[in-house]
Amino acid sequence: MLYALGKSLGSEEGFAEVKACLTSPLAKFVAWGLLSALLYHLVAGVRHLIMDMGIGETLEGGRLGSKIIIAVSVVVIVLAGVWIW
Repeated sequence: MLYALGKSLGSEEGFAEVKACLTSPLAKFVAWGLLSALLYHLVAGVRHLIMDMGIGETLEGGRLGSKIIIAVSVVVIVLAGVWIW
């Protein structure tokens, strides 16, 4: 992805090549997969920041927090898929 960014910023022809490459279904799937991993990591990181404030540190709170993280992540990942496709 960094290579594609560099190539697209290099010239107008490079941008056209990257745009043509990223319109394929396989490229969209790979981009969605990478974005999904980053989004889950972001949501889980927010959970850890909240836990650092002392919220949800019990066993029950941890289990509830895990379920909430999975639910929020699924919603955000589906929205990212709609945006990419």
